[in-house]
Amino acid sequence: MKPAPSSGSPEDASTQIPAHPVAVLAADLPPRNRPSLYPEPFASRMAGRTKRVLGELFGLRNFGVNLTRLEPGAMSALRHAHSRQDEFIYVLEGAPALHTDTGLTRLAPGMCAGFAAGSGNAHHLINDTDALVVYLEIGDRSSGDQARYPDDDLRADLIDGRWVFCHRDGRPY
Repeated sequence: MKPAPSSGSPEDASTQIPAHPVAVLAADLPPRNRPSLYPEPFASRMAGRTKRVLGELFGLRNFGVNLTRLEPGAMSALRHAHSRQDEFIYVLEGAPALHTDTGLTRLAPGMCAGFAAGSGNAHHLINDTDALVVYLEIGDRSSGDQARYPDDDLRADLIDGRWVFCHRDGRPY
């Protein structure tokens, strides 16, 4: 006999199938389809970086979480600073160099770093070692955010949930 359809009431919660998984093994998830959102010539500079998007899998809308791997010689992103988004990283494996406006800081497993929205402190990780680096990156999804890239002729604007890239002077890529 086929069970009756759920009415959606709390009493029927045990018979409903969740829209998102309850738990997963993060390392077993497939990597993000597109290796980088950057336009060329910047996208190819992200070779050796692999992201597994975790937050969206669970339907999270207010912040994102990625499990990111950096092969030797790879970097996390172009050095950047956000106007409205907070960012946080937690190193799980390896010893990347954190490059900020104040210089280089060697990180190790168990170390973390945070970047407050609007601080202007441009940052990224560089795997300048011979070993794999694995870390969690967490950031919010504040609308109207803008990312500044002090080392590159690039600007990014978050418009309707999508990053739009242009030159510093506003010309599109």
